[in-house]
Amino acid sequence: MAALSPDTILLTGRVAVVTGAARGIGLATARAFAALGAHVAVCDRDKPEAELAMTLDVRDHVAVEVFAQAVRERWGRVDVLVNNAGGTFHAGFAETSARGEQILIEENFTQVTGMIRRLLPLMPPGASIINVTSSEAHQAAPGFAVYAAMKAGLESLTKSLALELAPRGIRVNAIAPDAIQTEGESGVRARMLAGSLPFEPVRVPPLGHLGDPGDAAAAAVFLAGDLARFVTGTTLHVDGGINAAGGWRRT
Repeated sequence: MAALSPDTILLTGRVAVVTGAARGIGLATARAFAALGAHVAVCDRDKPEAELAMTLDVRDHVAVEVFAQAVRERWGRVDVLVNNAGGTFHAGFAETSARGEQILIEENFTQVTGMIRRLLPLMPPGASIINVTSSEAHQAAPGFAVYAAMKAGLESLTKSLALELAPRGIRVNAIAPDAIQTEGESGVRARMLAGSLPFEPVRVPPLGHLGDPGDAAAAAVFLAGDLARFVTGTTLHVDGGINAAGGWRRT
């Protein structure tokens, strides 16, 4: 790598795809990429805004194929893919129906593998895949057992793909956020506190304050560009120290 300079952080001319980009971490990431010079394509169930934006459910294989084709026709390649879309609900394992379990699997794992398969043919050497997991991928998560298992699976997938795609010069990493103030996180927490399970996550991290979506976006900017050109198969914990602290306590 040449000597570091302010230009090293830029993503000028690169094509970035961000899923789940209508709000929260996805929106902050898409905006950060655009501000640093990238061409940005986004998708979300809610209406997103970007240079190329489509309203779709990432679990809809036909819609995702249409989205991938639109990216292919417009730019012909994908330099950065951020798999940010996902979701959960709070429920004990025994109370989670088979249909609810399948929704969690599709929303947090198989839609990621599907997106990667569709966009991988467009990714040249030097491209970067960034999977957004969760601190729950690395610790117990009462009330979120299936969700946590899928995020742990995504963590494992990240490492395996990092090795499989290394000969092609494609890097694969993950971000594990927690204690980030987003609309989705606030809604899940409210429903969790209204439940009956006698556990709750540590809310205030060791750093003493909550993060915001821009903190996770900053990690994505690092992993997307040349600053991280020798980084693959790893996870950045953007959580104020919650992973180090263990994460859960008895109420």
